[in-house]
Amino acid sequence: MQLSRRGLIRSLSRTAAVFTFDQIVAGQASAPAFVNVAREAGLNAKTIYGSENRNKYLIETTGCGAAFFDYDHDGWLDIFLVNGTRFESKWTAATAPVSRLYKNNRDGTFTDVTLPAGLARTGWGSGCCVGDFDNDGFDDLFVTYWGDCCLWKNRGNGTFVDVAAKAGVTTRTAAGLKRHNTGCAFLDYNKDGNLDLFIANYIDFDPKTAPLPESGPCKYKGILVACGPPGLKGGKNILYRNNGDGTFSDVSAAAGILKTEGTYGLGVVVSDFDNDGWPDIYVANDSTSSALYKNNHDGTFTEIAIEAGVAFSADGKPQAGMGVGVADYNGDGLFDIVKTNFAGDTTSLYRNAGGGFFEDQTFQSGLGRVTRFLGWGAAFLDFDNDSWPDILLCNGHVYPEVGETAAESGYRQRKVAYRNLRNGRFLEVSDQLGPGIAERVTGRGMAIGDFDNDGDLDVLVNCINDVPQLLRCDAPAGANWIKVKTAGVKSNRTGIGARVVCITPGRRQVDEVRSGGSYLSQSDLRVHFGLGTATTASIEVHWPSGIVDRIASTPANRILRVVEGTFA
Repeated sequence: MQLSRRGLIRSLSRTAAVFTFDQIVAGQASAPAFVNVAREAGLNAKTIYGSENRNKYLIETTGCGAAFFDYDHDGWLDIFLVNGTRFESKWTAATAPVSRLYKNNRDGTFTDVTLPAGLARTGWGSGCCVGDFDNDGFDDLFVTYWGDCCLWKNRGNGTFVDVAAKAGVTTRTAAGLKRHNTGCAFLDYNKDGNLDLFIANYIDFDPKTAPLPESGPCKYKGILVACGPPGLKGGKNILYRNNGDGTFSDVSAAAGILKTEGTYGLGVVVSDFDNDGWPDIYVANDSTSSALYKNNHDGTFTEIAIEAGVAFSADGKPQAGMGVGVADYNGDGLFDIVKTNFAGDTTSLYRNAGGGFFEDQTFQSGLGRVTRFLGWGAAFLDFDNDSWPDILLCNGHVYPEVGETAAESGYRQRKVAYRNLRNGRFLEVSDQLGPGIAERVTGRGMAIGDFDNDGDLDVLVNCINDVPQLLRCDAPAGANWIKVKTAGVKSNRTGIGARVVCITPGRRQVDEVRSGGSYLSQSDLRVHFGLGTATTASIEVHWPSGIVDRIASTPANRILRVVEGTFA
């Protein structure tokens, strides 16, 4: 019998020895391999974003996000890729770039269903997030733009309709300018069972008045580049409350969101950081302090990033924050934060110390050694299924003018991966994880999900002015897993905000169902736990409504669907 490469890896891994933790740390154990299968899978459409060799405006540099989500509820992850445009191009209806929806064919390939799904739109797309905003049982898709955003209502028959205007979530500045909307997330901030919507904003951009590289002059290491964000007016973040009737109300001012000055907001993540049962919001800001909005339980938020210790670098300096990921990486039941930053700086790792405070563990954890990459997508993921969250960072320089030189590893850059050593430290293992990690790309948005349902976590990357990456994870056998798919009843139908606990002998893991995250992207809404050698697990789902479902013991290597109240 002739084996494929994937089959060969799995065949070899079935006969492999079981390695000790010390052997894993020493690099003697088999590591998962990530292989880029985008072309074979049918992801061949190029993402267009600004000029390829020289940018006039900052908006051309930021790129766009990606999503793994099961839009047709067949149990298999589909793919959505946000697209952009160019200022100098004159597109026709046939040639204009549009965001793409790919249906999972369940055999490792995808079919482009953008046109029949009704999702084709040309414009400066930015981010995307998923949630069932009208609780009809079908997950909807929100896409941010420079300009009016799209709220794609899922009709449940394979098609979508944009209801943004009807729902009241089109966005303009007070002066009538187009907003540069970026990261987004659905959340139920007031716990009424309806999903609300948070949108970060980058700059108030108008090409008629925006400075050109020559006007500054704006330079990076002697090279003329797009100006900003310093010197440009920062955008205002937006919070929309779901009215429960298909419409939203802008409550940004009343909720306290506008008390923060212009923020240059990019990545957004929602999590209950203080374990009080209410979702908080963290925003990675470019060239200024990041923001942490604490939920006050009364419909308002207080911005506490400086007091909490997650606003600046370890030496108290503002950073150019891009993407954000959240996990309990050290097993203490508190959610920690990883944040990507600009070239010449480190990635930030904030350990949640409890009581509303974080400690910067960038250097103590081992993440402070690498400074030559410019980070975008950021995620905690257990890529070896040993039950401890690892870290993956997606990189690519912001200025195409840098070219493929040695400066900060050039315009195209590889990814950086860290294995969790289970003692608060991480080991960089990028060179051990296969060609998909090593491939140099213009990476921006990154989503995590198991698109082939084989139990290991795959990676989707949106690359600007290039085709995307679909990094299939080929993990050695021997480590078990379980996924939890939530369906709310009293809580929102998607189950966003539900806290999921996984208990195995000697190990207690906790995670949440989250919308948005990473860099302008949406990862699989199913909560994934690596189990190591454990063959069963006990599961608890703590719903936003207060209901708790408990499953005493369930077999490993399965996808468990939990309907709210079924096991209460």
